[in-house]
Amino acid sequence: MSLLATPRTAGPGRPKDMEKRAAILDAAKQLFVKQGFEGTSMDAIANKAGVSKLTVYSHYRDKETLFAEAVRSKCETLMPEELFEADLKGPLRKQLLAIARAFFGLITSEDAIAIHRTIVANAASAPKLAALFWEAGPTKVQRGLESFLRIEVEAGKLDIADLHRAASQFFCLLKGELHARKECGCGEPATAREIDEHLNATVDFFLRAYVPR
Repeated sequence: MSLLATPRTAGPGRPKDMEKRAAILDAAKQLFVKQGFEGTSMDAIANKAGVSKLTVYSHYRDKETLFAEAVRSKCETLMPEELFEADLKGPLRKQLLAIARAFFGLITSEDAIAIHRTIVANAASAPKLAALFWEAGPTKVQRGLESFLRIEVEAGKLDIADLHRAASQFFCLLKGELHARKECGCGEPATAREIDEHLNATVDFFLRAYVPR
């Protein structure tokens, strides 16, 4: 069973409720990034969203659920499900490069870096928070890639025995030195050329490992 609780949803045909829900989620995403999980209260989220705290709880039963939804929403914005829909008529390399570019953009965004630092800083004292983050973000994205790879394997375009391992390898390769430098705040930001070379080299490396001989 997932550690993520399913947030309560507003009833159909109630656009104002959905507008409030969106405002709450937007406020939460901003505050979690700026103030961290512990530094963000449901009162603060309600105030920023322009709704009552009761309204916040009517949509999201607790702060953990809201945090998980904020992480999931960020991932879905930059890496929508359509990105993992395999087009067997199109070039595989082009599709993998699109996934690679979206993933790298996600993990190096200021919001993602801030949230990840919060998770690491509170890992020992708040393991549940780390588990919520992992399920809502990394796990969801990896499942998407696994689904994509499975279709390509079944079509004979890739030869992969362990889809989970291969997906993990792909994302770990994409992080590389550039992400580590960004996360640590070391050195100058990577140039567009450096990023492009890194992404292309990673995709080519992955394909050399898993394209059928």
